[in-house]
Amino acid sequence: MRGRSLATVPWLLVRHELRLLASLWLWAARRTHGAAEGLPVFGHTRGQGPMMWGIAFVCVVESVMMSLLLRDWPTVHHVVLVLDVYTVVFVVGLHAASVVRPHVLDPVGGTLRVRRAVHVDVRIPLERIASVRRELRAAHEPADGELNLAVGLQTSVTVELAEPVVHVGFLGRRREVRVVRCHADDPAALVRAVDQAREGYAVP
Repeated sequence: MRGRSLATVPWLLVRHELRLLASLWLWAARRTHGAAEGLPVFGHTRGQGPMMWGIAFVCVVESVMMSLLLRDWPTVHHVVLVLDVYTVVFVVGLHAASVVRPHVLDPVGGTLRVRRAVHVDVRIPLERIASVRRELRAAHEPADGELNLAVGLQTSVTVELAEPVVHVGFLGRRREVRVVRCHADDPAALVRAVDQAREGYAVP
């Protein structure tokens, strides 16, 4: 069992990279992943953009500097250049993945889909939600039964569950969570929409 689990790790990594590349295409095409037409979506990248673009800029500067330093060693220079370009694509891809994968509320299906980039995707049945509130938090200590999806080091919405949901980690580890904290660009709108959906009212 352990060997089979380890054998799946390369596939999980490859799948992750493919999803990042697909996110770049969706972003360029101004399309959204996993949100049927008419469903309310809630972005969560407003606090992340400047940081990600800053990291990408630093990577570009580093690439230029390394090219100058390694110009007399063409083989090493080409290898480092490929790695540097891939790093920039990876960083931009992470941001694109978050942009094209907003949180999605499905009042008819009765689910709240909370996401972050391509590696977190949790579907929460509305009937399992005990409470949802706007709560700005900048510190998150790891705790059993809690899932913290901070953006820009903070979360702004807290969802407490009457019954746990299963979160599947990047490498396939499964654990039950009863509290989900996430970020939304407009946390008040997300909280209001979830409350309306739970009460059976139409969500604008």
